[in-house]
Amino acid sequence: MPKRKKQQDLEDEGPKKKTLYTIKITDEQMMLVKEWCEKRLWEFYAVDYAYFGYKGDKVNIVGYESGKLVVQGKKTEDWVTFVLEGEITHDPQMGYDEVNNPEWFTDHAGLDESGKGDLFGPLVSCCVIATGDMVNEWREKGIQDSKKITSDKAILKLDKIICETKGVVVKRMCLRMAKYNELYAKFGSNLNRLLAWQHAKCLEAALDEKKVPWGLLDQFSKQPLVQRALTKDHYAATEFDLQMRTKAESDPVVAAASICARAEYVRRMAALSKDADMTLAKGASKKVKDQAKEIVKKFGDARLGDFAKLHFRTAFEARGLPVPEKKVWKG
Repeated sequence: MPKRKKQQDLEDEGPKKKTLYTIKITDEQMMLVKEWCEKRLWEFYAVDYAYFGYKGDKVNIVGYESGKLVVQGKKTEDWVTFVLEGEITHDPQMGYDEVNNPEWFTDHAGLDESGKGDLFGPLVSCCVIATGDMVNEWREKGIQDSKKITSDKAILKLDKIICETKGVVVKRMCLRMAKYNELYAKFGSNLNRLLAWQHAKCLEAALDEKKVPWGLLDQFSKQPLVQRALTKDHYAATEFDLQMRTKAESDPVVAAASICARAEYVRRMAALSKDADMTLAKGASKKVKDQAKEIVKKFGDARLGDFAKLHFRTAFEARGLPVPEKKVWKG
């Protein structure tokens, strides 16, 4: 039977140190990191899509072409504090999140969506309600904006971590493609209004399960469309403060919502790909248009709506139809 540690031993250990740290830096700062490592004769190693990878004393550093710097190892905290922040960025960030962004660690809701810019697959909205303890746990496990995660496998793994967190609330709304196309028309061919309605439904379902005073939404419209949708139902605007801002995914709870929304989109796309007998591509590229044409040829013009958002320009082109003039919406 293992020997239990004494209270004094636990106190002496202190908080667990970070062994993984990720930050976005400028190209100039990236080159300064490279020069720092080379001057100390750190071992260079190649990494896909990276400027460099270096192995030092109990710490590895990778500088990616995207501007992301990843530091990993037992001495991560020391290197970030004394070298990266002390000599290169001159901007102390590690350990200061609760000072710089105290709102991250309060009980609140985060909302985001996935699939909005993709021809194939549904529009998925998601609301996550979390506490400060959850945020700390997720940040340790690499929870961040889903747009920064290119692997579907990684998205599904992080989605599982979020959903298995004790006390978390995760609500998603995803319409089958035929229903999506029907509702798009009912909402006056205004995608933002349809998305606002989906977000409102997710938020209300989440708040029914756990009340929190405020929430954050990545701004997709200059108009408070989600707030208006909430006001029409049983949540008055005075009872819940829904804030909007650009790049809201920096908030860990919004980041969690973006991951959960993307994970559901990935699962739905896998099912649609099986039905189409081809691996459907994301986005609205030439490859996507070619696949849409193949679906029309294989199943008929009427079936494209079972796989795609029919209001996309690409969908009209795939069916050989004239593309309607683009409407300008205020909301």
